[in-house]
Amino acid sequence: MIDHEIGTREEWLAARLQLLEAEKALTRRGDELAQMRQELPWVRVDKEYRFETDEGTATLADLFRGRSQLLIYHFMFGPEYEAGCPSCSAIADSFNGSVSHLVNHDVSFYAVSRAPLAKLQWYERRMGWSFPWASSFGSDFNYDYQVARTEEQQRSGSVEYNFRPMDMRPALNAPPESWVAQIAHSTGTDVATYMREGPGLSAFVLKDGVVYHTYSAYGRGVDAIWGMYQWLDRAPLGRNEDGDWWFRRHDEYERT
Repeated sequence: MIDHEIGTREEWLAARLQLLEAEKALTRRGDELAQMRQELPWVRVDKEYRFETDEGTATLADLFRGRSQLLIYHFMFGPEYEAGCPSCSAIADSFNGSVSHLVNHDVSFYAVSRAPLAKLQWYERRMGWSFPWASSFGSDFNYDYQVARTEEQQRSGSVEYNFRPMDMRPALNAPPESWVAQIAHSTGTDVATYMREGPGLSAFVLKDGVVYHTYSAYGRGVDAIWGMYQWLDRAPLGRNEDGDWWFRRHDEYERT
């Protein structure tokens, strides 16, 4: 039984109108933040990155596919993984329907992971996805954009993620029953190997043949593109997280 306040329609409406003002303020603030993102200075990308795609080897400029803007989701799928991260997989379930709309707005989209292309293609077939997905295997791309770290960096106690140093060492000793250990196991790896990858998104622009980095977000910064969260935040019990690994890949629910 859910223990929650019960009220009249009039009481609900009064509370809803108060909430509406807060929602409107948040919407306006969101518009302001979007403008601030667009006003960030652009940083020229001089390093030559190489990716493997369904069409063959590509540079970062090639990923634009003739368009002026590029959005990349940094999908956690390391070379040692046997399956993609379930969190990234839940986020990626909404990508298919978005790609055509982005293309119509002069924006190309790619997911990028360090796993070899063959692994990505296998997992893409399993999940039933069709969005563009590139492998950065053997490239510095993920390391340079803070979504990969080496074993030595993990052990150093100072890994840069979300624009600040982070000590990953406590998490590396997570017990087998912890949620991070369960998720790592679901990818066919241990905690340390799993956490050598990280989620994020990055934006780039191509102008006069030069690629510029314009924006990146990590951690909770990718919540906004997690379609499931946006729905759950409007459900009566919200995300209803209990600290456990409470979601699965979409083809695993019946098995659990």
